[in-house]
Amino acid sequence: MTGRVLIACEFSGIVRRAFSALGYDAWSCDLRRAEDGSNRHYTGDVRDILYDGWDMLIVAHPPCTRLCNSGVRWLSAPPSGRTLAEMWAELDEGAALFSTLWNAPVPRVAVENPVMHKHAKERIVGYRPAAQSVQPWEYGDWETKRTCLWLRGLPRLVPTYATLAEARAGLGLADDAQPVARVHRMAPGADRAKERSRFFGGVAAAMADQWGNLLDVRAAA
Repeated sequence: MTGRVLIACEFSGIVRRAFSALGYDAWSCDLRRAEDGSNRHYTGDVRDILYDGWDMLIVAHPPCTRLCNSGVRWLSAPPSGRTLAEMWAELDEGAALFSTLWNAPVPRVAVENPVMHKHAKERIVGYRPAAQSVQPWEYGDWETKRTCLWLRGLPRLVPTYATLAEARAGLGLADDAQPVARVHRMAPGADRAKERSRFFGGVAAAMADQWGNLLDVRAAA
């Protein structure tokens, strides 16, 4: 029996498909419907299904707008049309969801988020520093966006390319090519938050390849 994988807070199916492609029983969950129309997706709050036998692994991408360091300024000077009370309430809500996922009764957990500010860290139950940070270009996606991984029961991901020079050579790029900051340069718009949350295919493939063998071990036991 193949171990069950829950990919929480994912509408795109990128991580789900990476695990499914290797034969794992992978499901995604998000408040949005599955972008690819998959029937292996639960539309709703992940907390509704969090205790439904996900005994192998959770790869979670909770909303980070109020948790990340880049948005801490809004906690003292809220954007137009918003109040400080709303900003702090959203911070509490985001930290609570992160805490629930991080402390879920699953032996192998990975939670992905940007660098956090101190107010977020103070609110997360059982907080500990991220195990590692990764860049998309290290796994074959020619972009730059530092992403932190909080890992429990899982090893650190090993990059496909250790240096930019190796990545350029492996991807057949010019010696002076620089990864693009697509996410940071994304223009304002109705779908900006949705597109900024979209995960990277190369990192997803590395997760499935490097962590999937742990599911194989449990399934064979």
